Amino acid sequence: MGRRWAPGICAVALLWLAAAAAGDPDPDELERAFPIVEPDYGHTKLRLSEQGLEAIRRIENPIAIVGVIGPYRSGKSFLLNQLLSLSCDKGFGVGHMRDTKTKGIWIWGKPVEMDVDGTKVSVLYLDTEGFESVGKSNVYDDRIFALATVLSSVLIYNLPETVREADISRLSFAVEIAEEFYGRVKGEEIAFEPAKLLWLIQRDFLQGKSVQQMVNEALQRVPNDNGNKYIDEVNQIRDSLAVMGNNSTAFSLPQPHLQRTKLCDMDDKELEPLYVTRREQLKQVVGSIIKPKFVQGKTLNGKEFVSFLQQILEALNKGEIPSTGSLVEIFNKAILERCLKVYKEKLEGLRLPVPVEKLQQIHEVANGEAKLLFDKQHFGKHHAVQSILKLEDEITKVYKNFLLANEYQSSKLCEARFSECEDQMDHLQVLKLPSMAKFNAGFFYCNRTFVMECVGPAKERYDHRMSKMLLKSRALFIKEYNNKLFNWLVTFALVMVVLGRFVIKFFLLEIAAWVMFIFLETYTRMFWSAESLYYNPAWHIIVSSWETIVYSPLLDLDRWAIPIALLLLFWLFYWRCFARRKRGSRSVLPLYKNSHKNSSRPRSD
Repeated sequence: MGRRWAPGICAVALLWLAAAAAGDPDPDELERAFPIVEPDYGHTKLRLSEQGLEAIRRIENPIAIVGVIGPYRSGKSFLLNQLLSLSCDKGFGVGHMRDTKTKGIWIWGKPVEMDVDGTKVSVLYLDTEGFESVGKSNVYDDRIFALATVLSSVLIYNLPETVREADISRLSFAVEIAEEFYGRVKGEEIAFEPAKLLWLIQRDFLQGKSVQQMVNEALQRVPNDNGNKYIDEVNQIRDSLAVMGNNSTAFSLPQPHLQRTKLCDMDDKELEPLYVTRREQLKQVVGSIIKPKFVQGKTLNGKEFVSFLQQILEALNKGEIPSTGSLVEIFNKAILERCLKVYKEKLEGLRLPVPVEKLQQIHEVANGEAKLLFDKQHFGKHHAVQSILKLEDEITKVYKNFLLANEYQSSKLCEARFSECEDQMDHLQVLKLPSMAKFNAGFFYCNRTFVMECVGPAKERYDHRMSKMLLKSRALFIKEYNNKLFNWLVTFALVMVVLGRFVIKFFLLEIAAWVMFIFLETYTRMFWSAESLYYNPAWHIIVSSWETIVYSPLLDLDRWAIPIALLLLFWLFYWRCFARRKRGSRSVLPLYKNSHKNSSRPRSD
């Protein structure tokens, strides 16, 4: 019976041991470098490596990451081995060929346990693929750079010789990308908790300046009193590093030995003594600034850190990001153009001219829509401040152009209406039959049309001109009105005398015309001037009668005077020549009669 169960018991025991080994790996197996992020075939995107992730997931303590970034062949892997007190054959792989040894991002499997402010923290050291190597796209370098920036608690920027402008630009760009995609993952405006930045300059001579002075001078804003746009771009790059500016320090490290290809074969006794001393000091500096990685105000254990890494990498791979050489402003340039197009389309929908208040209102609405679109699509937080200022500047320029166009169109329209009114007032000054009623009707129509159609910023100016012109025309018309009317009435009286005497032969009409003529002529001579006549009540009765006859909404005698006169002449001619012959000598009017023709006395001869 015992023999029958023996094989089964052995199998169960082997499975249990295997499971135990899988759940709690041998610490010695973790003392090596594991890839956690690898490049895809085209070196454009990144993918996770399960080997390194399994090594991280088992950590239960809060995690801190010390990451090293820098150009390829700058000694990042060797530096990490020195910080971990490991030889090249046991630590990170160190390559001496021209191609890069580290691909993607690697992490040392066994964390260094440290006490940070009374909390036990597991410190992981992270090695990154160097940038500027051949066969890669700039976008790939930027993703590696940005991922290391957002993951690290302490970020060591390993630079040979000195700080170059390209190094500052690349770091600021990586900070922008990391901040942007951290914000996308978390869905908050606060981008990410910046790492402690350590500028590590590997050089032997500093020419009397400390490395901190050299870094400070390199990061200092460049004076730009003349407003040079290229200097503005340089300063914008420095402004984007403000998020890490208060958390940065600088450290110099001399070359360990002149024969760099043999460094892995040397021990501390063979290295430069100053290098060994500075290396130990560097370890102390790194240890003093290490803090656990905080996300949303809390530390991350191994599983939480892996989940965070997955989210960030997914956002980086999905997001369309620019390359370092273009900078964020250039990437945002297309977005600025789209926002500006939205603004222009809104204003171009207006039919100029319009009142200034309406243009201002549409401007504010379009400006709000453009900025809302920019907020949704812009890239980078700190450069976005400069980009939004640029957008505001461009919008201001477009708005000023629309203001000028509105001013021009308004002036053009108001000038046309003003000229029309001016011509109309000139025409009313030379009426054939002077009529105050017609002048007032034309005056009010012109003024009403101008008020309705003259709009825009020029309206106020032309209102003043219009008022002066109308008042001047009215005063001139009133001044000439009485004189013209007096002359017309005198002429009319004489015409009626002639018609009553010789054409119609209606003596009552002739008498009335003579009375009117005598009154007009004698009154002015009796009082020495025609002006005194204009205050006489009889004159006002005459004027009222004249106005009623000359102009009304139904009949404008000034327009129809000639046709009516011709028609009357034709009627008189017809009546004189034909109508009287048909009817005989009888007439309904008291006409002048020939006495000898009507006499019935017999002839005396």
